[in-house]
Amino acid sequence: MKRTNYSLKEIAARFGGLLLGNTETTVNQIATLENAQAGHITFLASAKYRPLLAATRASAIIVGSTDAEATSLPRIVCDNPYVYFAKVSAFLNPLPLVVPGIHSSAVIEEGAHIDPTAYIGPNVVIGADTRIGAGCAIMAGCSIGAGVTIGIDGRLYPRVVVYHNCVLGNRLIAHSGVVIGADGFGIAMNEGRWLKIPQIGRVVIGDDVEIGANTTIDRGALDDTVIEEGVKLDNLIQIAHNVRIGAHTAIAGCVGIAGSAIIGRHCRIGGGTGILGHTQISDHVEISSYTMIGKSIREPGTYTGIFPFSTHDVWRKNAAQLRHLDELANKVKMLQQEVEILRKEG
Repeated sequence: MKRTNYSLKEIAARFGGLLLGNTETTVNQIATLENAQAGHITFLASAKYRPLLAATRASAIIVGSTDAEATSLPRIVCDNPYVYFAKVSAFLNPLPLVVPGIHSSAVIEEGAHIDPTAYIGPNVVIGADTRIGAGCAIMAGCSIGAGVTIGIDGRLYPRVVVYHNCVLGNRLIAHSGVVIGADGFGIAMNEGRWLKIPQIGRVVIGDDVEIGANTTIDRGALDDTVIEEGVKLDNLIQIAHNVRIGAHTAIAGCVGIAGSAIIGRHCRIGGGTGILGHTQISDHVEISSYTMIGKSIREPGTYTGIFPFSTHDVWRKNAAQLRHLDELANKVKMLQQEVEILRKEG
């Protein structure tokens, strides 16, 4: 039977931290300060939630050193409560074990190699000469094209589609509706008609990447589209052909990245951001939500292009003024010149 209860002493032995209070207190799940009940461990990661401490029903709590004495609950004191919470949550909520086997309804084409420890679910299609690594779980309705390589311990949730010749690294998580390797949007105008440009590159994905539901990653036109190791992609992201995303970058939902953009390592990109094609973004860049990136960013830092919201009437007045910014700037320049002339004459 699967074990579900762990003492604070056992948790601290695994993840570190200073124990205060009853170290034998056992917990079986993690929860928020408001909703925690007996048997739960909660966490305080921000001072704004400190008033909730008095009313929480949790059995134990994870806190930072500044809050070590803010509660009498049994507690684990650590440097970063939010990171500690993430580790404990993963420990208490592991992914289901993969039960090896190939469902009778799966279609496995000639030359495909599936590791004996992998699971292939109902109505899965595996293309010719594709390789599925050890411990993978390819769930119901997935379609994997010919010549694909998937590393070990991959988890493809129902109805993921991977086109031909793509390379997916170890421990990939792809949620339902993900499409990897569809044609990039490559077209050329020829005598009044659009001519399709064949997309002959691949998608190459590194280790420990997670891709959210209904995110699409297009294959390269000539060279590959590359997602480096440790990248985390939210739902509903569009990544166009020949984009490269650097290691350990995190991108929130509804971001659109146009073709041949290069995004550095350890970047954080807020939801709804648009990144134009052929731009380059430095390592360690943070982009606020709904920002439009129209040119390259060469230096690390935080970049924001959001226009603050207001009531509709105020917005209309401001929008009317924005139309005349160039005219206003010219008038200001002329006034500056006149002031300078008067200053010299005086």
